[in-house]
Amino acid sequence: MKQVALFSECVSSVLCVPLASQKRSSTGRPDWTCIVVGFTSGYVRFYTESGVLLLAQLLNEDPVLQLKCRTYEIPRHPGVTEQNEELSILYPAAIVTIDGFSLFQSLRACRNQVARAAASGNENVQPPPLAYKKWGLQDVDMIVDHASIGIMTLCPFDQMKTASNIGGYNAAIKNSPPAMSQYVTVGANPFTGFFFALEGSSQPLLSHVALAVASKLTSALFNAASGWLGWKSKHEEEPVQKQKPKVEPATPLAVRFGLPDSRRHGERICLSPCNTLAAVTDEFGRVILLDVTRGLAVRMWKGYRDAEVGWIQTVEDLQERETEKMDSSPFGNAQGPSRVAQFLVIYAPRRGILEVWSTQQGPRVGAFNVGKYCRLLYPGYKIMGLNNVTSQGWQPQTYQICLVDPVSGSVKTVHVPFHLSLSDKKSERAKDMHLVKKLNALLKAKTSDPDLIEAEAKELILDIKYPATKKQALESILTSECVPLSSLTNITQTLMDNLKKQELECVDEGLLQFCANKLKLLHLYELVSKLNSQSIQKATSPSDNDLAKLLRLEEKDFHRLETLLENYKKENTQTTTQLTDEKDDVLSVKMFLEYLEYEKDVITVKNMEDGEYVALGSFFFWKCLCGESSTEEMCHALESAGFSPQTLLSLLLNLWLSKEKDILDKPDSVSCLHTMLSLLSKMKVAIEESWDTQSVSPWWQQMRSACVQSQSSAAALLSAHVGHAVTAEIIHSVTQKKFSQIIVGSDTESWEALSLDSEYWKLLLKQLEDCLILQTLLHSKVTKRTKRVSSLQTEPLGRLSVKKLLEAGKGGIADTVAKWVFRQGFSPIILNVAQYKNTADSTEESVEMHNNLFLEEPEAATGLERILELLQVAYQQFPCSLEVDVLHAHCSWECVVQWNKDPEEACFLNRSIDHLRCIINAHIQHGIALMMWSTFLVKRLSSATYLMDKVGKAPKDRLCRRDVGMSDTAMTAFLACCSELLQTLLEADVSSDEMQAPVLDTEDAWVSVEGPVSIVELALEQKRIHYPLVEHQFVLCTVLYAIMRLSLKAVKPLSLFDSKGKNAFFKDLTSIQLLPSGDMDPDVLSIRQQFLLKVVSAAVQTLCSSQKDREVSEEDYFPFEKGKNWPTLAADLAQYLQISEDLVRMHYVCELYSYGMDHLGEEAFLQVADKEVLASQLLMLAGQRLAFALLHGQIKDGMELLTRLPPTLSTWLKAMDPQEIQNVDVPIATTARLVSKVIEHLPENHGQYNLALNLIEAVEAIPA
Repeated sequence: MKQVALFSECVSSVLCVPLASQKRSSTGRPDWTCIVVGFTSGYVRFYTESGVLLLAQLLNEDPVLQLKCRTYEIPRHPGVTEQNEELSILYPAAIVTIDGFSLFQSLRACRNQVARAAASGNENVQPPPLAYKKWGLQDVDMIVDHASIGIMTLCPFDQMKTASNIGGYNAAIKNSPPAMSQYVTVGANPFTGFFFALEGSSQPLLSHVALAVASKLTSALFNAASGWLGWKSKHEEEPVQKQKPKVEPATPLAVRFGLPDSRRHGERICLSPCNTLAAVTDEFGRVILLDVTRGLAVRMWKGYRDAEVGWIQTVEDLQERETEKMDSSPFGNAQGPSRVAQFLVIYAPRRGILEVWSTQQGPRVGAFNVGKYCRLLYPGYKIMGLNNVTSQGWQPQTYQICLVDPVSGSVKTVHVPFHLSLSDKKSERAKDMHLVKKLNALLKAKTSDPDLIEAEAKELILDIKYPATKKQALESILTSECVPLSSLTNITQTLMDNLKKQELECVDEGLLQFCANKLKLLHLYELVSKLNSQSIQKATSPSDNDLAKLLRLEEKDFHRLETLLENYKKENTQTTTQLTDEKDDVLSVKMFLEYLEYEKDVITVKNMEDGEYVALGSFFFWKCLCGESSTEEMCHALESAGFSPQTLLSLLLNLWLSKEKDILDKPDSVSCLHTMLSLLSKMKVAIEESWDTQSVSPWWQQMRSACVQSQSSAAALLSAHVGHAVTAEIIHSVTQKKFSQIIVGSDTESWEALSLDSEYWKLLLKQLEDCLILQTLLHSKVTKRTKRVSSLQTEPLGRLSVKKLLEAGKGGIADTVAKWVFRQGFSPIILNVAQYKNTADSTEESVEMHNNLFLEEPEAATGLERILELLQVAYQQFPCSLEVDVLHAHCSWECVVQWNKDPEEACFLNRSIDHLRCIINAHIQHGIALMMWSTFLVKRLSSATYLMDKVGKAPKDRLCRRDVGMSDTAMTAFLACCSELLQTLLEADVSSDEMQAPVLDTEDAWVSVEGPVSIVELALEQKRIHYPLVEHQFVLCTVLYAIMRLSLKAVKPLSLFDSKGKNAFFKDLTSIQLLPSGDMDPDVLSIRQQFLLKVVSAAVQTLCSSQKDREVSEEDYFPFEKGKNWPTLAADLAQYLQISEDLVRMHYVCELYSYGMDHLGEEAFLQVADKEVLASQLLMLAGQRLAFALLHGQIKDGMELLTRLPPTLSTWLKAMDPQEIQNVDVPIATTARLVSKVIEHLPENHGQYNLALNLIEAVEAIPA
């Protein structure tokens, strides 16, 4: 132990107490561990795991001898008193018990306050006081250890006996026995002392805890070397407290009785988990077992010097208990409470042995050589803070007991089976369990001789007495993979014969029936394996005509079916998952027995996973479907064994539908399926006798249900054709018999009997054919994708089934195709090309369209013709569901949904707008656009607007990601798309007045669809927009886009609008809002004008920088998305913003001339209305050019030429500032042409006309 500089104290006892978590998600689990340390000074201090001192308490001035804890345990019986949690502290002559609930709350509060104090630096915190009891133990010479038994209540007899011993013959007896807290101490005189404290005789004391909060975080987290327990260096010493904490006096408590052995000194006491027994060690090397309830020593072990002891409590598993006819056990039958056994663990370090003893008088049940330097750890408590509610679902987080071996560095635990506590006739159970263990070891042994395994297994299973254990042993044998089938059959038969030889009263009927059932299943397995191994001569593959007749199809329909299946095979590149690596017809006996149950002469299949179901069906039927085994014999064998036809049909269909790839490669499997289905249909109770043509047979309905749910479209279609054909044959035979009784000798061969089942088959065939065509389309893909593909486009599409399409609603088919279009990255134009491919031949126009089929990758055209053909087939099959407008609507919605998942992929939103613009019907276009705006765009646009208004310029990437959730580049594209969407919405609103709303139809086969409302139906239900409000929002979007795209600065977009205009933004576009009207505030108009002029200037600047690299025409003068002409757009915005368009156009012309792009300026000049004012502005610009040429040395002898000019012109030129124009390096000839244009548009009476004449003369006089 280390000395503490301040108090000269030593550590005398340490305890780790895990505290339960109070969180709902982890109720009953440990949250953190409190470390309790007792010192020789009498202090008890509480720390966190990291060494932060929570509280320190001086409860007694004597050294702390022992710290022990008791945690909550659920009472095993209703009459048992519920024990409270507590922490007990032993001093040389006193014991202090701290209430567990009070301690738990105080520690939590201290931990929270210390954390807050460390964060804020505030030390003035007051934790709640501790509630404790302090007893002064009297009449004992020496105490070294103790055990707190808890609260106990005496029975009336014990109450009277105790009262007589204490008070004599005339002692008064209370009506109800008092509750007492019992304490047991070990030491000397007496060797063990028993103390009883009446509840309520002493009030709990409230202490003022000393909270330790460090002033700095560095001093709060103590280092392991010197400060973990609060010991500090001289420089870190805290000032000594001026006044010691007040120590409350102890309540006297005399020893009631004890074991008075004057020569024996006790060393330690260990209480059992059920609080009824305790193990005490002494200096003589004895271990004494105490009955703490009666105060008696009931057993003693000798020769265990320096022993360490602990306890193990084992609970019986109720499922293993067998009800016995002659058993009169007080614990009842299997439905009674679980029994509990106590085992004492003794570690004798001098002998290096660990022993486990059954208590109280039981034998030694285990002994282990473990070494002489180990430590036995037995805490005796679990988690503090649990109660009767939170402990219900609590699972043990720690071991009851463990042995630490410092030599090997290992930790070992002890597990004791419950049956080891049983004695007398119960020992047979232990023997049976030993035989079961021996049998399991035999089955796991690597023995190559099956006869030897069979002989030993028979001997072992016959030696077992208990029927339940016999059944357990037989199950182990049957589930073993190393025992062959013949041995399994022999062992089961031997056990069954042995049971039959016994007297009827002694035979367990359940075990006998179990053996009989397993034996029948083993015989069935043997028969099926034999049939599968018998090879028969395969019949010749049927021709196409034979198959067509078999399926009752005309030649044209049969060839169409072949074509559909061939297309499906080509496109279905996904490999079918193989269930096992073994052959399809091989199934182990173990799995066979696990899959099936035999009861009352009927075999049922257990609930299994799909793969296991297919494996069982494959074992029965795959050889038959391949034509390699006799179908008739197999069906007869399975029917005789006890299989119902419905179960066999389910197994057959699951196999067929899971082996789609193999079936398509074996055309003759269809005829085998026809044969097998015919045989199954002729079995008893397959088709009920009351079935007629006007009712639906559950037999055929079962088959149709399997086809509807199957995701193997081709296999389902083939099985449906076979089912339809067999149904038609049976109906024909039934009808023929019926008519033959009425009309003898009539010709009924050419008749086709109608039935309800046939109509259902025809409907299903149409649905499966549609599903197959759709699945073929979804499997197709372009083979060349060179550019980066988003992870959203690589997500696999789920396989289709008729059930999925029926539950997907009216828009399910279009939605499925839209998902495929999105993943392929197709341009919207490909949908139109496929629609009109029938009428359009391969002309130059169609070739040009083909070259633009991809938005992202124009070169990815491999396999495009194939895809167009499949799309065309799909359009023909679904004329209503895949109508072009409907498909574009779903594609538009799918793209915007995917964009919303990853806003960085601006191309998805762009493609969504492209699909939207391809919608012809304005009503659908209007609804989709409005839903896209309100669902996905308006919220992000609002965030972008307020961000740009806040920073007053185009925000940087970091701000865009923080506020809008996308990069600055993606936000620019987003704003462009918003502007495009609103423009489309405006156009659709106008166009919808000129056309009628579409009528949405559904194909006849899919009328019964159920599910969510389609996107198109929702779109048609949308209200009409308020046109001026959308126009108002469109102006804002365009302004925002211009700021981002042109990187404008010092522009607040919301400052361009008054209060009415600001309030109208981001409102429901169908609502009527108060919009600006009348004359606008001049200040706002001034800001708008400055903004528009900035847009034009920035556009011309960008144009100039792009012209330095190449010559650009006016049509493509600015590389903006979708050909935006910003100067023209600025002029259009001027209309909305009440600014003169001519002013914007004049500024555009001046900017072009300022940058020296005179050829574009001349073209733009023509669009200006007030050419006189523009000419006056351009005259100034020409003067600035000439001034630079003359005054800044562009022309040789410029000053000399300047002196020759008229004085008025010379003075005017000197006043010009050439720095105001962007490009001064312009040829004189170009400037001369500009001056000529100015003179042409200036009237003669204009004030600057003469100046212009002088200027043209001066320019012409300058040599080129």
